[in-house]
Amino acid sequence: MQEILAKLESMRAGARLGGGEKRIASQHAKGKLTARERIELFLDEGSFEEFDMFVQHRCNDFGMEDQKVPGDGVVTGHGTVNGRLVFVFSQDFTVFGGSLSEAHAEKICKIMDQAMKVGAPVIGLNDSGGARIQEGVASLGGYAEVFQRNVNASGVIPQISLIMGPCAGGAVYSPAMTDFIFMVKDSSYMFVTGPDVVKTVTHEVVTAEELGGAVTHSSKSGVADMAFENDVEALLQLRRFIDFLPASNREKAPERPCADPIDRDDFSLDTLVPENPNKPYDMKELILKTVDEGDFFELQPDYAKNIIIGFGRMNGSTVGIVANQPMVLAGCLDIDSSKKAARFVRFCDAFEIPILTLVDVPGFMPGTSQEYNGIIKHGAKLLFAYAEATVPKITVITRKAYGGAYDVMSSKHLRGDINYAWPTAEIAVMGPKGAVEIIFRGDIGDSVKIEARTEEYRQKFANPFVAASRGYIDDVIMPHGTRRRVIKALSMLKNKQLQNPWRKHDNIPL
Repeated sequence: MQEILAKLESMRAGARLGGGEKRIASQHAKGKLTARERIELFLDEGSFEEFDMFVQHRCNDFGMEDQKVPGDGVVTGHGTVNGRLVFVFSQDFTVFGGSLSEAHAEKICKIMDQAMKVGAPVIGLNDSGGARIQEGVASLGGYAEVFQRNVNASGVIPQISLIMGPCAGGAVYSPAMTDFIFMVKDSSYMFVTGPDVVKTVTHEVVTAEELGGAVTHSSKSGVADMAFENDVEALLQLRRFIDFLPASNREKAPERPCADPIDRDDFSLDTLVPENPNKPYDMKELILKTVDEGDFFELQPDYAKNIIIGFGRMNGSTVGIVANQPMVLAGCLDIDSSKKAARFVRFCDAFEIPILTLVDVPGFMPGTSQEYNGIIKHGAKLLFAYAEATVPKITVITRKAYGGAYDVMSSKHLRGDINYAWPTAEIAVMGPKGAVEIIFRGDIGDSVKIEARTEEYRQKFANPFVAASRGYIDDVIMPHGTRRRVIKALSMLKNKQLQNPWRKHDNIPL
């Protein structure tokens, strides 16, 4: 018996060592943690239960029969984050560069299947050189097995990818189908084809960091939701982020004790909106002063900055927040902001997270660039997302809500449950000056008359009361009472039930 136990411990020690001390030292030299160190830091202490520690690849070609490492380049299992169950896989770059073999893929598929059965999030810590070349089509088949599970799990359990090293070729498509992608600056990158292939085919000279680094994907492409400075920050922020999410679509998001008073008024909000309608202000100030204890987890903060998305809590319960940002492009909706917000709205709807929409939008961005690149279809994505969402939807119009953008931003006409406006709200087809120049185009040469007409239009429409008189606005509220009114509305909507007509699935304008 002792001999068997000793052998078991020896095998466990071998598996824990991964690719060996030399490769572990190389990983540390790059400023990266090992696969097991990442899991230890991410999960609650002592909570990790590992699966398939002794699995090995089955390839006997190209000398692979003499290179077998227990675990085969990925550590899988389950544990807890702040006491809540999660499943995790962590690719081990010290073993064959973290490359994916058939057995490696089977390990990932096993925990994804288990997570679906019990209803718990799956977190992937990606650090892989791609498909195991020696295995040929078997490794490609392994990727496809993972892809299919990503699709099946979409909208059922939260899926989060944390890219902590290379992720290239077909490997990028699994993270791409997960709900959120986080990256680490200077040590992680994602691309379909690498710099060498790009140079050969298009003659562009580009570095891996420029082509697919964390900064590129979090600010230019919008592929990544966040870029963190190092492994430690990324894992600790991921722990914080998971606290906002439900375990599955069968459960509500966790409620946290809230010491922030429900009826807390903030009178500084009464002067947030400037008197000059063309002057910007920071919408984040409203968000931070409204959510519990100023705790707001913003997503994609460096991409499409004209719209803000992220999670906060109201009276201890998670809410998804979508807000126009007047500080950037006057808060206009464009292609990138429409896609960014639409995907977020659909995630919230899939997991029964109420949506709070803060509106200050002068319209859709004009110009040939927007039209040629399909603003019509991309703008329709956001409209579609809001219209199909059945979760509680609360809207607060702080200032401008013009044209089609008024409709799109969770208006009453798209089944908005509670729609509030501040006294500073302006709800109209377009701004007063533009409207008058169209209606009274014959008087354009008479500046006095145009100014008078503009003031007349402003008095009639540049306020929330015409919309309120039609019931499109449920109440005109004082800015300082926004938190109290939103929390009361959320409480009232807690047991809301609404279903869309039966269908196999919708056909969103992709």
